[in-house]
Amino acid sequence: MDVFHILAEAKIREAIDAGMLDDLPGTGKPLQLDDDSNVPADLRASYRILKNAGMLPEELELRQSMVRLRDLLAATCDDEEEARLRSELDSLASRFECLVERRRGTAPALGDYRDRVARRLRGGQ
Repeated sequence: MDVFHILAEAKIREAIDAGMLDDLPGTGKPLQLDDDSNVPADLRASYRILKNAGMLPEELELRQSMVRLRDLLAATCDDEEEARLRSELDSLASRFECLVERRRGTAPALGDYRDRVARRLRGGQ
């Protein structure tokens, strides 16, 4: 450990012993941590800023749209509306698939995984 780490730990320990941290909001509740382990270290700060500003990567926006369309499909009773929604869902799923392939490249197992994901996105489980 470096000197700053040791000093910081000592100050935290002093504050705990003095009871200065007892009445903080959220005491005793689990922390809400974001899993950003798959984001490269040099991009984490910018991703967090974009996320906090309400900006999502295109993949996540597409995924949210697909979830919304599946919910609409489950609720619709009109055949024409169902066909339109299915067409839109297929289009979004294809776009999502292209983005994922472009960003991750192609791996031997990706084909099987992609097919399973596509079936699941279309509601076929």
